[in-house]
Formats: sequence, C-alpha cells, structure tokens
Amino acid sequence: MTTINLTKGGFLRKVANYLANPDEWKFLGERPALIDFYAPWCGPCKALSPVLDELAKEYAGKIDIYKVNVDNEQELASLFRVRSVPTLVFAPLKGDPHVSMGAPTKAQLRQALDSFIAETH
Repeated sequence: MTTINLTKGGFLRKVANYLANPDEWKFLGERPALIDFYAPWCGPCKALSPVLDELAKEYAGKIDIYKVNVDNEQELASLFRVRSVPTLVFAPLKGDPHVSMGAPTKAQLRQALDSFIAETH
C-alpha cells in the first residue's frame, strides 16, 4: 500500500464527514489514519514524502496514510488549523485526532506510529 492523496470529497468519505457532523469528530476509517498536510513547494515536506511512502508499505493493514495538499485543500487545512507544513494528524478509531507540526525523522515517526497503533487497539 502507498500513501493516498485526499481531496475534500475523499476526506468526507474516508476520514470524517464534518459537513454532516460539524459539532463532533466521527472518524469513518476502518483503521487508524495518519494525515500529512503538505505543500509541494515545502522542502521538509518533500523530504518526508518518501518516508511516508515507505511507512505506508510497512504498516499496510494497520494504519492508512493520507496526504492533503494544503494549497489545493485550504478548507481541510483550516479545519485542522494547519499553520505550517508539514503538519501530521493522527486520527484514532475512537477519540479526537492529535496534531503534530514539523517533519520527524523516520525513526521518530515509526516510534510515534507504533505508540499510536498500540493505543488504538
């Protein structure tokens, strides 16, 4: 599995329909998700992209990894109050998402994903 690019329509179907549920977070995914809010002009985002692709393969079936281009999907970026890129959103099956700013190393991201998956099961 690889990372999946999300538009607003895909987000509404696969992650959360915030239009139907504006007052509460209702995650729609079958697995926990990591959502990378990035911009194509962002250096750290470019460096993080192949790491996320590798982790998407490594964690296939355990977590879905999505990418959202903030230049094209400003509404989604504002929904999570994205002020800088990259911003990573960890969306558990139950409970509210957790937002992290900056580009972690592969080791840091693997550790975060392992903890996140352990917490959600």
